[in-house]
Amino acid sequence: MTAAEARASFRSGLVTPTAGMAAGHTQANLIAVPADWAYDVLLFAQRNPKPCPVLDVSEPGDPRTVLAPGADLRTDLPAYRVWVDGALAAECPDATEFWRSDLVAVLIGCSFTFESALMAAGVPLRGSTVPMYVTNRPCRPTPRLRGPLVVSMRPIPADLVPTAVEVTRLMPAVHGAPVHVGDPSQLGIADLDRPDFGVPVAVRDGEVPVFWACGVTPQAAVMASRPPFAITHAPGHMFITDALDSDYRI
Repeated sequence: MTAAEARASFRSGLVTPTAGMAAGHTQANLIAVPADWAYDVLLFAQRNPKPCPVLDVSEPGDPRTVLAPGADLRTDLPAYRVWVDGALAAECPDATEFWRSDLVAVLIGCSFTFESALMAAGVPLRGSTVPMYVTNRPCRPTPRLRGPLVVSMRPIPADLVPTAVEVTRLMPAVHGAPVHVGDPSQLGIADLDRPDFGVPVAVRDGEVPVFWACGVTPQAAVMASRPPFAITHAPGHMFITDALDSDYRI
């Protein structure tokens, strides 16, 4: 399935996590906010580049992106979340009815993008949707946005952890190197089997839990800071761009 075919299937109503789809194509997180909140989102991203590496920003009301000419950010993701005053108001496969003329869409790098590079380097991955956890690490706030760091976790064979670190270090636009390796309690995570988002993946004997900054972090900031309105992707249900994973390797 090509990136365009994947987007067309979502536009037609397919709802599915996007991990592994349109292999080789960059995936992105979405957050769209009213224009008078866009500066706050961009400032939050600038102050927290590990979880919020910005790939593109739309004009107000414009659902298009240079990352996929012809795509529509209102329809071409498999699932959306709509937020009102920081509370989840709806989850839907099409955001057209909620889209506003003042919304600025921000696309943020996704760790799904570096998974192909990890596997090419011999690092095994399993699970369809990575588990994601809200941590005890606060992000650097802005005057109106604050919230905790969210991380994704992948179990990595202990002898391949250095390889995983080196491979992802070379992709800072999609979160880069891990933020933590090992004991989850140091991040305030009490139980790996109970992620805040996604699906749990068991850590087997000989494996180490490795944690990367996650693009769901802006959603945690929405919940904590309660902006009047926002639209985001549903965790694990990303926007698949026409850009290639290799475009983001340094």
